[in-house]
Amino acid sequence: MSITDIRQAVLTGDAEGAADLARAELEAGTAPAVIMNDALISAMDEAGARMATGELFIPEVLVASEAMRAAMDVITPHLELEATGGRGTVVIGAVEGDVHDIGKSLVALMLDGAGFTVHDLGVDVATPAFVAAAKEHDADVVAMSSLMVTTMPKMKVVIDALREAGIEAKPIVGGAPITKAFADEIGAAGYAPDAGGAVRLVRDLL
Repeated sequence: MSITDIRQAVLTGDAEGAADLARAELEAGTAPAVIMNDALISAMDEAGARMATGELFIPEVLVASEAMRAAMDVITPHLELEATGGRGTVVIGAVEGDVHDIGKSLVALMLDGAGFTVHDLGVDVATPAFVAAAKEHDADVVAMSSLMVTTMPKMKVVIDALREAGIEAKPIVGGAPITKAFADEIGAAGYAPDAGGAVRLVRDLL
């Protein structure tokens, strides 16, 4: 029973095992944040890396994400007790013209599990919808995803619209074709290459 065992349970998609191991690790006195960061987020980082190299495929990553969520359900109440005001509200969606859902959904799932309030707008989200949701939910972060080079410019359109509307939410971006240089160029507050990185980025920004 260890952090390594929890990571392995997540990577193999063993939801029941991941939850049981997380519960046992809590009872052994391991801090919930350690379980989240060193076991769950770390496992999903590895799953993402393995998917990028072709070692894992999307269905396997989705199964791993469900195992991660099962363990997160165990530790989240304890994380909330530890919270010191660092949690916040995130509006997330794939930009207009982009209908890829997997990566964005993984990020939303992991942010939710990490204790953030997440409003997932789905895919092919028009700029006004991002602005309206950021206003309605008083978002701290607006997260945008794009897996198509042709839709990447929409991210800057959203960022400009948020600023014009006087919304102070921090815009962050991610997706396969996105780079830190592009994020800097369009004025994003941050960029994450994968779901685990997105959780860490949001936590750092808030």
